Amino acid sequence: MSIARLFLCLSLCSMASVALAGTSPATSLIPLPAQLGYADGSFEVNAGTPIVVGDHDASTRQTADYLAGLLSRVRNLPLHVVQGDGAAHAIILRRDPQAPVMDQEGYALDVTPQGINLVARDDAGLFYGAITLWQLLTPDAQHGAVHVPALHIRDWPRFRWRGLMLDSARHFQSVAEVERLLDQMAQHKLNMFHWHLTDDQGWRIQIKRYPELTRIGAWRTPPDAGHDGEPTRYGGFYTQDEIRQVVAFAAARHITIVPEIDMPGHAMAAIAAYPQFGVTGQRPSVSVEWGVHPWLYNVDDATFQFIDNVLDEVMALFPSKYIHVGGDEATKQQWKNSPAVQAKMRALGIKNEDALQGWFIGRLGSYLAAHGRKLVGWDEILDGDNVPADATVMSWRGINGAIEAAKAGHDAVLSPSPQLYFDYVQSDRTDKYAGRFPAISLESVYTYEPVPKALDAAQARHVLGAQANVWTEIVNSMAHVEHATFPRLDALSEVVWSPAASRQWPGFLNRLPAQLGRYRMQGIGYADSAFAPYIAVDRNQALADGSAQVTLSDQAGYGVIRYTLDGSTPDLHALVYGAPFTVKLPTTVRAATFAADGSTLAAPRQRVLDRANLLSFDSDELVNCPGSDFRQREQPSPDAVSTQPTYVVNLYDHCQQLPSTRMDGVTAIHVDAVRLENNFLLTYESRKTVLHPNSTSFGELVVHRDRCDGPLLATLSLPDPVHGARQFKLDAALPGLQHGEHTLCLIYDTPANGPLYVFGRISLLPATGTSSAIH
Repeated sequence: MSIARLFLCLSLCSMASVALAGTSPATSLIPLPAQLGYADGSFEVNAGTPIVVGDHDASTRQTADYLAGLLSRVRNLPLHVVQGDGAAHAIILRRDPQAPVMDQEGYALDVTPQGINLVARDDAGLFYGAITLWQLLTPDAQHGAVHVPALHIRDWPRFRWRGLMLDSARHFQSVAEVERLLDQMAQHKLNMFHWHLTDDQGWRIQIKRYPELTRIGAWRTPPDAGHDGEPTRYGGFYTQDEIRQVVAFAAARHITIVPEIDMPGHAMAAIAAYPQFGVTGQRPSVSVEWGVHPWLYNVDDATFQFIDNVLDEVMALFPSKYIHVGGDEATKQQWKNSPAVQAKMRALGIKNEDALQGWFIGRLGSYLAAHGRKLVGWDEILDGDNVPADATVMSWRGINGAIEAAKAGHDAVLSPSPQLYFDYVQSDRTDKYAGRFPAISLESVYTYEPVPKALDAAQARHVLGAQANVWTEIVNSMAHVEHATFPRLDALSEVVWSPAASRQWPGFLNRLPAQLGRYRMQGIGYADSAFAPYIAVDRNQALADGSAQVTLSDQAGYGVIRYTLDGSTPDLHALVYGAPFTVKLPTTVRAATFAADGSTLAAPRQRVLDRANLLSFDSDELVNCPGSDFRQREQPSPDAVSTQPTYVVNLYDHCQQLPSTRMDGVTAIHVDAVRLENNFLLTYESRKTVLHPNSTSFGELVVHRDRCDGPLLATLSLPDPVHGARQFKLDAALPGLQHGEHTLCLIYDTPANGPLYVFGRISLLPATGTSSAIH
């Protein structure tokens, strides 16, 4: 089919998107194309269908090979790539710079009963069209030949910046792991990989002129090193050859890598390697603590020569026109305390330390501009004067940074916390991976709108796009990165690619099961949190009369929930949940969520309903004491490669409450307690901290009835943290509890600089000899 005929077909065919999203056999496409229309018939792609490279461009051949490789790996459908000007019953890929008007990175895809034609003006557009075609050829988890419905797509991205940030400074990922993530970005039509390579906890990029940056700065000694899975030495770095490999891998998938070298703060690892470039001249250790540290770069000529030399090697490795210099969370106390820095400020006529940071960032921007690059910084770069005119602002403290930047004529990328921070948990119910709260659900990512309403049309043109961030302070492993990222990345991909008017949550959910199948075929450990069944009962009713009304639900409100009452695994023959039902105790309820095609959306969840379990609580079921809403799920060790178990903690107030519970017959409490390493630096948030001073040598757990200042029921001494086990048990009688419903307030009274104590599980127990059965 000629290009002219292709676009005539596109113009004449009925164009649709969401209207067809729920019914069309081709609607497993994520992100949704800008324009999509259907025609009669279909085309069968089988092992005999060639992929024809319809031009003589090496990039077209590379895209054809990538498509063939994906199909072979995921569909077990081997297609041969051949060179030619055209062929019958073939898939033809062609780049045509003279194609009718088409946006940058756009493509046209035409499927007829005679074959498939894909054309684009540029290499990126052809690649994205191949990704769409791959999705059309993998509509289910089957292998082999596939029928593709006749259709016409004209597609282009909404935003230029479609990004994902990976923090490799706090926890290090191998080259293979980074490339695996880049490959998934490509499959989601994302094009900007923001690589966070330096921070207080590690320097991850080889700089040949300064070998100490990686000999010293790339390694730290974990707290409690060598115990309970903690390594004795943690770290790693990417050699320059490895970085070139990753850059080439990304470029082949039309992804630009934007490196971040953080300054003037988050510089502790660099100063540990070269203390002469810090303010004090002292050498700190590479930090093992998460939080905001005081260590800043100096502002003298020697330090800027060091920074320039580092940037020279960075620019030689990364061809990106954007270089990220951080600029966030730079507390200014060291600058304030330094006579030399204060003298420099007076000489420059700078009024305060915020303005000094503005001068610092301006100096970096000028150096990068002289080398044909553009500075990117977090929104704090706006706090001082002298922001480079062409600087791009990444707005993370909400959206105000983007609004201020756009109104001042700066380009902006939306990356707000917590809406696009993927280190936040996805569910406050059944998702047991570590992460911060509140939960950032799949739906909340999907409904995010990057362009702030406060901007007019001219200002909105400065919004380049959006990106999600995966910070890794408490995301230790690549398995955890994948769980945190997918399928929320699908939601983000549609936010930054598809027209805003076409996005509809129900249609997205209808298209998602096929994508989950693609993940399974590629071994991607995605989270099923949006579909995980939640088994809810009225605890106090069940404790009172021995029966429970069970309500089943899932976060997304999508799919069919099937359940069993005998503890067996639900399958397609299990009971279908339609309305709350009543069971007699003891009973074990197991539930799983299924898509319309019968595929599993979420693994089975189970709840045992008996008196012992109704009177037991894990840390997720506890609630904060009044006055502090901070919650975070933690793993046992800061640097152990693990995902389980996890414990909910409040870093600012070590006080938790049991929900109001009917406690008839309860006379004792059993606590599975856990000691964690307290590697959180809260110096700059000390006003939020509630102190609970200890009265015994190592601290104690105190239990109060009904209120945190209510009657004291028990005091349980904590063991010596130096010689004691990380996990231990505490038992105490609960005299004077009385019948009826009560709340218990549990407070760890511990030394301010001591370990962090959390709850594994809390059990309320009847008097010895009393039956735990419900009658």
